[in-house]
Amino acid sequence: MDTSDLTFDAAGLLPCIVQDWNSGEVLTLAYMNADALERTRETGEMHFFSRSRQELWHKGETSGNVQHVKALRYDCDADALLALVEPTGPACHTGERTCFYRGLDGADPGGPGEQAPYEVLPALERTIAARRAAAEPGESYTAFLLADPNHIGEKVEEEAEEVARAAREETDERVANEAADVLYHLTVLLASRNLTLADPQKILDQRRR
Repeated sequence: MDTSDLTFDAAGLLPCIVQDWNSGEVLTLAYMNADALERTRETGEMHFFSRSRQELWHKGETSGNVQHVKALRYDCDADALLALVEPTGPACHTGERTCFYRGLDGADPGGPGEQAPYEVLPALERTIAARRAAAEPGESYTAFLLADPNHIGEKVEEEAEEVARAAREETDERVANEAADVLYHLTVLLASRNLTLADPQKILDQRRR
């Protein structure tokens, strides 16, 4: 990307949407000037320009919640940026994972039934990680599974057989329910091996090429 191709506004700024590389979740919207973009590309970590303080700032310099750049893209009009990052902590100064954690209608975007479909599996992975870090075996079904890796494999086999049977004999709703069971148990199995859903997704991407 040649910065000469970009169109900065009258204040010398570009809006930059920051998105999680692995989950696709939108983390924040900030602004860059040419210096912030140059520092970002040089260091591999997000730098922005503060419109309120009128100065360059390094995301995570104080909090430690840096954002490692995986890709920088620009839109069709070359007047907005998309940064795909691997965050090391919350994006928001409030401590929330994303700055977009409030709904205009008052609903909690992270609440049951309020998450977009693409947000569900990343949220599940974070819940499993929390269970793994904090829970004792038996305190939750997830903790029980994590304490017995062999049983997780058996459950994946069992649930895979059930979704195959549902596909042969039952309704679409039953197929979706059984597929959800497979996804849950597979996510736990991956976590037990210190893997995430991003790992098989990367392999699928390689096979596509």
